[in-house]
Amino acid sequence: MSIDNIIASAVCKAVKELYGIDAAPADVVIQATRKDFEGDLSVVVFPWVKAARKAPAAVGEEIGRWLVDNEPAVARFNAVNGFLNIIIEPRFWNGVLQSIAAEEKYGFTPVTDKSPLVMVEYSSPNTNKPLHLGHVRNNLLGFSLAQILSACGNRVVKTNIVNDRGIHICKSMLAWQKWGDGATPESTGLKGDHLIGDYYVEFDKHYRAELKKLQEEQGMTKEEAEAASTLMAEAREMLRKWEAGDPEVRALWEKMNSWVYAGFDETYKRMGVDFDKIYYESQTYLQGRDKVLEGLEKGIMYRKEDGSVWADLTADGLDHKLLLRSDGTSVYMTQDIGTAKMRFDDYPIDKMIYVVGNEQNYHFQVLSILLDKLGFAWGKDLVHFSYGMVELPSGKMKSREGTVVDADDLMQTMVDDARRIAEEQGKAADLTDAERAEIAEIVGLGALKYFLLKVDPRKNMMFNPEESIDFNGNTGPFIQYTYARMASVMRRAAEAGHSVGDYAAVVPNQREITLIQRLADFPATVAKAGAAYAPSVIAQYAYDLAKEYNQFYHDCPILRENDPAVLSLRLQLTAVTARTIAAAMSLLGIRVPERM
Repeated sequence: MSIDNIIASAVCKAVKELYGIDAAPADVVIQATRKDFEGDLSVVVFPWVKAARKAPAAVGEEIGRWLVDNEPAVARFNAVNGFLNIIIEPRFWNGVLQSIAAEEKYGFTPVTDKSPLVMVEYSSPNTNKPLHLGHVRNNLLGFSLAQILSACGNRVVKTNIVNDRGIHICKSMLAWQKWGDGATPESTGLKGDHLIGDYYVEFDKHYRAELKKLQEEQGMTKEEAEAASTLMAEAREMLRKWEAGDPEVRALWEKMNSWVYAGFDETYKRMGVDFDKIYYESQTYLQGRDKVLEGLEKGIMYRKEDGSVWADLTADGLDHKLLLRSDGTSVYMTQDIGTAKMRFDDYPIDKMIYVVGNEQNYHFQVLSILLDKLGFAWGKDLVHFSYGMVELPSGKMKSREGTVVDADDLMQTMVDDARRIAEEQGKAADLTDAERAEIAEIVGLGALKYFLLKVDPRKNMMFNPEESIDFNGNTGPFIQYTYARMASVMRRAAEAGHSVGDYAAVVPNQREITLIQRLADFPATVAKAGAAYAPSVIAQYAYDLAKEYNQFYHDCPILRENDPAVLSLRLQLTAVTARTIAAAMSLLGIRVPERM
């Protein structure tokens, strides 16, 4: 049982005996004591003042005296207005450390077949271009959120919806037909997603040139040139053939998409994210159309004179939403309804979370209402995990397209920087090339992930590669270096013949107590991050814990300690802190190296 639960249960007994009040532990408000007062925990006593018919300070004094007399964990107290500040008996923290060390999955709630099922959608790429910096933040947020929710005791299904149909896909296909000369990933040495992305850019280049020629030579306006474009007309014709199931167009589409998926898989693997189920809009849009037509029959939707189908959401404080165009083709909202139907058919979803940028806030307001009207149990309570945009300082990196930062380029740059900095600082000079390469991979990607995840996801942010890979301050490499330090301590202890023995009689000093307190905060931190959908809460905890261990390491000799019991306690503290940091970082999708 955590110290908070122990104190809450004791306070309930106190108010029952003192004032005849029946209170539940969940009703007891406990918080960390303010730094300007003595104490480890503070209990808010205002809830019992009225029934006790005494001043808040008097109620605090009486409950405090009861706790000192009856609860062994409480050493002393002080009461300030409506707050009872409690000082925990130092010896008690020894037992807390022992209980933490004994719990293999400390901080994580077990998942059972009866646990709530939460589905998390993230990534959502288009098959006409490679993943970019925005996708990196999306994937890292989605994967971390899934890890955290699983640690909170939920069954989690990670899903991806791939936008594999539409005019943008046909643009890449048409450009490859016209100017590709049979190029393949094998013949060019390019990843498939990069190859297809290059032809999307090629289409745009030729399209712009055509528009310019029409405007300059025939005096057309931009709008007239766009309407007269033969290249865009060819792309639309290809889309029409795709919609009609033309065998040649479909075969080309499948071939080029297979190249893209192979490229995506490489990027996802290096990024350290994965999915339990992937859906494709080419499969979901028809289901969405059918569901909308079903809603039309039930009077949930209505049809205009031109044949288009709409939803009237004015009663919900919104407007009228188009769901099917007059030619019967679907819009993104319709596709999302179809995807929702397929997912609901596949899984008994209790909660659906969409990890999508904040520019889609209105879209998900509408989707939630429509899904609820169409009978999806989780529709009304779906969660749009809305996050801000991420940018790089101007000139820091160049992508192959010149407009966005390619995810593969970004990851490779981070790994290269990690290796360069390690070599400049003389770190890991005694390791093999393979070991140095592996550490650079762990540190470089850890720096990238931590920097993107430590920020409140709702905020727009600037990703600075140089700041992210610093070995000091609130960075991934700082936490990783602290973990490697702990791993080194445990290795050197084993080499010297030391192991964790009996330390039950040791009364921890204040520095040791502070570190144990931080460790004791981990379960509540995981629960808080899950409730708030906030990976940044875990990132901050990992950083604070690493800082606390470094202070402990500085102030408390470990391998030079002569008392075997104290040495055992400090080795146990080191081992448990290392395990907890590794667990926290795993919730962010970040690995920790044994050496740096």
